[in-house]
Amino acid sequence: MTFRVNLTSWLGLELDDDALAALTWKDFGNGSSMAKLHRDGDTGLVLYRIAADADTDSFEPHEHVEGEMYLVLRGAIEDETGRSERGELVYLPPGSKHCPRGAGETLVLVLWPGGVRV
Repeated sequence: MTFRVNLTSWLGLELDDDALAALTWKDFGNGSSMAKLHRDGDTGLVLYRIAADADTDSFEPHEHVEGEMYLVLRGAIEDETGRSERGELVYLPPGSKHCPRGAGETLVLVLWPGGVRV
């Protein structure tokens, strides 16, 4: 079961655009890019940046073997479970499958406990 909660009432989200620009971003050539923040085995913490004009199929449908948790820092994410706005924390359980897309200029902090299977 998907879990979604909006944290904006008690969590301030101020982003440092200079610090974000200083990260090493992998550009996928379709309007999306990723910066790896930490990796430990199959577990990864990454930032995804999705341009407002990104292809709607920037992400392939994929499965999160051990689940996924993400926090929308800017913009919104839409997938089969609904729409998640800035400040929303979303948990997808192990074995969950989805095909996310950004809505507007989007930045998402993502934790994969066990990697991704396409």
